[in-house]
Amino acid sequence: MKLSTSLATLSLLGLSLAAPSGRQDPPLLTNVTVFDPPENYTVPRTLYARVRALECGTLLATWENYLPTDNPDETCPDNCPINPYMPIYQSTNQGRTWSERAKVYDQVNGWGLRYQPELYEMTEDIGDYPAGTLLLAANSIPADLSVTKIDVYASTDKGFTWSFVSNVAIGGLALPENQYTPIWEPFILTYNHQIVLYYSDQREPEGQNNTLGQKMVHQTTSDLLNWGPIVDDVHYANNTFRPGMPTISELPDGNWILTYEFYGAPEEAFAVYYRISPDPLTFDQREGVFLSPRDGTIPVGSPYNVWTPAGGPHGTIVVSDGNHRELYLNKELGAPDAWTSLATPAGTSYTRSLLVLPHNPSRIMIIGGGVLGGENNSVLVTTIDLNE
Repeated sequence: MKLSTSLATLSLLGLSLAAPSGRQDPPLLTNVTVFDPPENYTVPRTLYARVRALECGTLLATWENYLPTDNPDETCPDNCPINPYMPIYQSTNQGRTWSERAKVYDQVNGWGLRYQPELYEMTEDIGDYPAGTLLLAANSIPADLSVTKIDVYASTDKGFTWSFVSNVAIGGLALPENQYTPIWEPFILTYNHQIVLYYSDQREPEGQNNTLGQKMVHQTTSDLLNWGPIVDDVHYANNTFRPGMPTISELPDGNWILTYEFYGAPEEAFAVYYRISPDPLTFDQREGVFLSPRDGTIPVGSPYNVWTPAGGPHGTIVVSDGNHRELYLNKELGAPDAWTSLATPAGTSYTRSLLVLPHNPSRIMIIGGGVLGGENNSVLVTTIDLNE
């Protein structure tokens, strides 16, 4: 039974199996602005938002940040006229207000950190990096989109300053079409005293031609500097299929759940699927299951999942998709017939992410950076309570 990672994380964040007694929860938030970009930002302005809670309770958020190409960032080293960076914003009052903590620049390639940030707080010592170190994985991509490079940065001062640590993998042209070979969408967790980084991979196996359209893979490291071999997590023989956007949570029975979007699903293009495995390194040995809520909704695109101890004896798996306001709940450890829908006031957003809030595990924060091609995108947070 591999419960240690989840329980350690919950302990770090001060979560208990029930709502705190004797204290009043703050009001729920509805589409509170984290960042509203200036009018001269390049469309889509913001996308792909992520939020994490630190051990101390501070919330940090980041997102894809589409700077204006004709208005350099004056605070950037060498003026960085077109190179995007990953902003780090903070909230010390449970999401009610936000301010800038840092800007994470590309320190090694000269291209910018362009796509798909992932924030993570380490729960144990890994190599020379102590527990509490923050990691930021992001896709460094030049302006012509010719290369995709998942790099990892670290902060040992809670996100105020950042340093390059290592490159995980390198792919080709950043276009989501099968004739190209990019890599996408990093996601990080700790397992068996290693950091595991999952990502979507369009690169063909060496010596093969158009064998795979896209698959999902992972690599591991025990020191954050050297990354192990590529291991498949979800792949299909049909070379038109495209599983992508992996996120993973540990469940209280020792299993792990992986959600992903599945272009090639019979239900609908990019329908949300999931796999459950007793080992987060062996998802490729499990069958994919369509996430089918009882109300007949078809969740589609850019899913994200978390598990919270709130909601019942098995806690609750909470999943978001990219095309509905609703969240999808499962209180039976992922049983296929146990998914229900929960209405939320949060808008739809390309790859919304979720956070179990530190002060009360029945409360879930939803953060979104807007929709693909959105001319009015901004970064917004909403909180919902599973008990209301």
